[in-house]
Amino acid sequence: MRQIRSLLYAALLAGGCLAGARGLSAQQGVPPGISLTTKLRVQDTVGWWPTKGSAAKEQYVGNAQCARCHAAKAAGFDTAAMAHAAVRAENSEVFGKHDSLELQLGPYHYELQKLAGKASLKVSDAKASLSLPLLWGFGNGRMGQTYISEQNGSYYESHVSFYVATQSLDITPGQSRGIPGNLESAAGRRMSPEEAKLCFGCHTTASAIKGQFDPDALVAGVACEACHGPGLNHVAAENSGAPEPGDSLILNPARLDRIDSVDFCGACHRTWEDVLTSGNLGIFNVRFAPYRLENSECWKQGDKRISCIACHDPHKPLSHDAGSYDPACLQCHSKSATQQNIAQVPTVCPVATKECVTCHMPKYEPPGLHSSFTDHWIRIVRAREPYPE
Repeated sequence: MRQIRSLLYAALLAGGCLAGARGLSAQQGVPPGISLTTKLRVQDTVGWWPTKGSAAKEQYVGNAQCARCHAAKAAGFDTAAMAHAAVRAENSEVFGKHDSLELQLGPYHYELQKLAGKASLKVSDAKASLSLPLLWGFGNGRMGQTYISEQNGSYYESHVSFYVATQSLDITPGQSRGIPGNLESAAGRRMSPEEAKLCFGCHTTASAIKGQFDPDALVAGVACEACHGPGLNHVAAENSGAPEPGDSLILNPARLDRIDSVDFCGACHRTWEDVLTSGNLGIFNVRFAPYRLENSECWKQGDKRISCIACHDPHKPLSHDAGSYDPACLQCHSKSATQQNIAQVPTVCPVATKECVTCHMPKYEPPGLHSSFTDHWIRIVRAREPYPE
């Protein structure tokens, strides 16, 4: 599967015909039936896509406007993790629970603290110290939180992050666990302009305006319009009573086909091709659920019901009750399941009919992350088998 997709992907690029390939729908500028990198999705999709950032600021109407007609979904979303993917650092709950947090890493001493209403990270060695005013906390604080500062027009990712499981500081995911070479690198890692745009694009809403990174315009967290697109025209049509022409005024991701749907979520959670082309393999990719899902036998069989939203309602908090996912599994893997959307009859588990995910979607804890992640590669797991790539 990997070779076939990669060859087709390369052929589309080489032929320069990505936006003109056969089988395009009215809303999608990419060919169906193949996972693509988020960069290509953003460039070639007609209409909205997460992190696209092509709209003007005045096109956004805000969650309160959306809630006027979609009150139930808006109310549930307020407590969902995505709604709290970013917070002003001084408003982080971490500082409400801890006066200060400290870590010693080789010669460097770290102290995360809030003084006079401002959050900061102080890094010291035997000769000097550096104090960084923190602007943002990325992450909702269920597993951890990483801090963003700005210096001389550039954004920096803190070298240490807060981890909920240990209630302490440790190295930020993806950064080297070696001893930094100097005080500046000990404090944090400079983000390139493109990287900053992408990170803010997934943790906030409307941080890119007309294609340009504009953090002054952003809304903290993933709001309604981060996924559905700016709502001005949709609201105007609703208020006027005029019929809307399909999804042209607002995007309903539930109408996407299964590959587009998983790639849609993958815009921030990494598509199959995002992971493949980055070379980011190994146990750390367990965090990238869309990539893992597409390696599943269920997915390969072409069942139209297999997607992220088959199990997860993006408008509600993530369920941590293993049994709550059983109905989705038993739609196919039960004697009474219908077979209308699948290529072959699925296997019925001979062991159990409840808490399926505990066996078929095991959890893994990548080194240094202090949290376990559910592996979305749905499979029969053999005892003592290595983590599958």
